[in-house]
Amino acid sequence: MHNLKTVFIFLIVFFIAGKLIAQPAKKDARFERIQSETLKSEQLTSVLQQALVGFSDQKYQKLKPLVFERSIPEIQKAVQTGKLSYQDLTLFYLYRISKFETQHQTSLHAVIALNPEVLKEAKEKDLQLKNRKAKHGIFGMPILLKDNIGAENMKTTAGALALKDNETGDAFVVKRLKEKGALILGKVNLSEWAYYFCEKCPSGYSGIGGYTLNPYGPGIFDTGGSSSGTAVAVAANYAVAAIGTETAGSILSPSSQNSVVGLKPTLGLLSRSGIIPLSSSFDTPGPVTKSVVDNAIVLSAMLGKDKNDAASVESVMIADQSQSPDGSLLSGKRFGIIKAYLDIPLYAQAVEKLKKAGVIMVEVEPKRTGMSGSDFKLILNQDMKSDLAHYLSTDAGKNVQVRSVKDIVAFNQGNMELRAPYGQALLERVLHDSTSLSGLQEAKNRLETSCKLFFEEIFNKDKLDVVLSVNNYNAFEAAAAKYPAICVPMGYTPKGEPMSLTFIARPFGENKLIQLGMAYEKIDPVRKVPELYRD
Repeated sequence: MHNLKTVFIFLIVFFIAGKLIAQPAKKDARFERIQSETLKSEQLTSVLQQALVGFSDQKYQKLKPLVFERSIPEIQKAVQTGKLSYQDLTLFYLYRISKFETQHQTSLHAVIALNPEVLKEAKEKDLQLKNRKAKHGIFGMPILLKDNIGAENMKTTAGALALKDNETGDAFVVKRLKEKGALILGKVNLSEWAYYFCEKCPSGYSGIGGYTLNPYGPGIFDTGGSSSGTAVAVAANYAVAAIGTETAGSILSPSSQNSVVGLKPTLGLLSRSGIIPLSSSFDTPGPVTKSVVDNAIVLSAMLGKDKNDAASVESVMIADQSQSPDGSLLSGKRFGIIKAYLDIPLYAQAVEKLKKAGVIMVEVEPKRTGMSGSDFKLILNQDMKSDLAHYLSTDAGKNVQVRSVKDIVAFNQGNMELRAPYGQALLERVLHDSTSLSGLQEAKNRLETSCKLFFEEIFNKDKLDVVLSVNNYNAFEAAAAKYPAICVPMGYTPKGEPMSLTFIARPFGENKLIQLGMAYEKIDPVRKVPELYRD
């Protein structure tokens, strides 16, 4: 169906973060056993039992029209008019987590820890609101964090049993969220070690959290990785929003697979301090939400220059999204459409809808000059070896015993059936990679140059506003070239599997992505609630 050039794209992207292109979920006896054992979280159960005393299903049903599938502006309006409190909002999400995540038949294995102080903090937000201290849209909104992002009162594990006792402070972006008044609700599962761990493990699997399932087809459709729990939790309405991280596709892939909006920002726009790293060359946190307007609000709350992150930049102002644009904004804009993807029915349909809205479509066939998957692998190996060792020596809690990739490999070898049932081939590859510093720099230069050419030639030649891709198909190039991208739901396959339209812009073009993403969302609002999680 696609030409050989397109096949090459898919193969490269497939490699990037383990297996980012969605694959059918595979059952494994060892995995099933580990899943059922590790998900018995005493912490999760304890917090829910204490928080939900006196909270009934009747109360939940009364709150549901005010919260379920509502945007942040809609929820804030309900609070401002006295129909809803931040405490009730938090209880609503805790009830949904209890309703689905504590039952074997319905658990998506997405939420793995809860902030024991969140209800107390929600009550404080209600008091502050009475004193007119709410200044940002994120104020009082319960947010979930991928479990490689540091947060007080909860462990930060990257899904790995080697870090099960890792107690840390707040990551920089978490501090920024709290400063704006956000409530940190809890932690969500991920593909262990940001999906750079084992070659044959399914996406969404970790030793701590088990196997995250896709709410649109549990055990049938892949969740994408590595921010699997991040996207699944948002899709299932377990929080207003969640924060994931991406190296190359780790936000775009699961967001696309779970029909939510995911933004991969320009490298440096958001700080990485306090986040367990994979690669300082590519890593970035990013927001995952049910709508583009929510994405903009959450993104703006995390901005800020961090002196402890060498890549961090002065804040780029994110435009006020209180008046979101309608489809007329699209008229006259120039979008690059990748010719090879026009064979994908949903992509072709989205292109036609955008044409009717006045978008000027330019077919492009990007060149690939010197692009190398081996360079990317080399960079990940060397970055993980040094970046993770630095994190473990400076940011990890005092109870953590491992201090290097070598230590982690040895720890897992102590009980492979429990700690690494799919092996740890990628960690072993990191351990044995002996590339020199000069060789590493040469690989970085080659990769960034080739991937910038991939985009710059078509952006300059055709004077494009954005390039349109599918899911995470061009996540590799966007990561290496440091271009931002946002994926917005564009529909479902005949089997019901979600797919997204992905907008890619020039570096620090987040405002353009948000504005155009909102306008597309207005003309083609296709997102559906997962059928099994409507109640």
